[in-house]
Amino acid sequence: MIDPPALQITPDDEIKRQRLVKMKRTATGMLVLVAALFAVSKYFEPVYPWLAWVRAFSEAAMVGGIADWFAVTALFRHPLGIPIPHTAIVPARKDRIGTALGNFVQRNFLQREIVAQKIAAMKLGERAARWLAEPENSRRLARHVATGLSGAVNVLKDDDVQAVADRAVVSRLRTMQVAPLLARGFELLTVGGRHQGLLDDALRLAARFVADNEEVIRERIKAESPWWVPGMVENKLHDRIVTGVENTLAAVAADPDHPLRIRYDESVQRFVESLRSSPDVIARAEQLKLELLEHPSVADFSRDVWTDVKGRITKYAERLVEDEQAEPDAIERWVSGLGRSVLADPALSAKVDQWVVELVTYAVEHARGEVAQLIATTVEQWDADATSRKIELQIGRDLQFIRINGTVVGGLVGLLLHALALAF
Repeated sequence: MIDPPALQITPDDEIKRQRLVKMKRTATGMLVLVAALFAVSKYFEPVYPWLAWVRAFSEAAMVGGIADWFAVTALFRHPLGIPIPHTAIVPARKDRIGTALGNFVQRNFLQREIVAQKIAAMKLGERAARWLAEPENSRRLARHVATGLSGAVNVLKDDDVQAVADRAVVSRLRTMQVAPLLARGFELLTVGGRHQGLLDDALRLAARFVADNEEVIRERIKAESPWWVPGMVENKLHDRIVTGVENTLAAVAADPDHPLRIRYDESVQRFVESLRSSPDVIARAEQLKLELLEHPSVADFSRDVWTDVKGRITKYAERLVEDEQAEPDAIERWVSGLGRSVLADPALSAKVDQWVVELVTYAVEHARGEVAQLIATTVEQWDADATSRKIELQIGRDLQFIRINGTVVGGLVGLLLHALALAF
């Protein structure tokens, strides 16, 4: 069972408590003073009739002071420990106060317009960019990120990472149909005749291959020719083959409408269509995909990638720790450059600020109900008496002025009433 959260005791609570006690004594002292004044004036009034004014003042002041003492005390506890109805309001209605406070915050503070206006005025994007632009800050950020990543990657077990990669990537690829993806890829490849550019590259490679391997071709022709064929004929045959191939490659490369290019384009289109609609081609693509994923080299590749990434992160973090004066590396330069780029471009800076506003307001808009519920639930779990004492520490000193004012105002009202009684 989880214990309910306790109220936090702040360092200045003792100071507030001392001030509250002092104000209580002051207000109570005034009440005692007017009570004594009332007793004295009442006793000597037959001898000194003018004391009727003092008696009227002190009598009304006592009534006002006692009434306000009762009102202030009833907020936090039962006056004199007597369980009078509608007293000890804060402890008795703590849960309702928490719910009302949560609703108040939700409706008056967590409105999208209010939050957006405040965040926009803060220009958080510009502040962050200015902070990142400082080399010292960019280095500190890079060090923290590197240290955190290094600690994280070294805590993780290689087998666990491999299992996660298998579940997150390989398993997803197993269920994903690969033929439509290949078809889409080939479609992107053919946009704007990009596949013809690949054909041009292939033609240049073929021409270079033929030119670089003429002797190999000549020896092959000689090896395959009958023994009785003269060498001159073999040379002629070699020249015909090499020249024919070179001329064909040059003609295809020079003519955008060459029949070979047209057939190549038609073959690509047929292949793309078969990837979309041919059950045999789709099934074959799926079979090849599964065979590839089941091959041990796939697991070895992912393991090697993880090992390399972990080693690089660890070495980078160690270098930053060991060499405090090292020259800024690529990450630090990129972070610092990002900050300078945002500062140098007002439009980009405004856009970053807008992104921050949208992000914060979106989060607030979707969490405002949970914030209100959190406030209500937290207050509900507080101890009633501790809550009452905590609230009294925060506002009790100001409430004691009500008692003081009530005593003074009550006395003045008493004088006014006495004057009216004499007048009429």
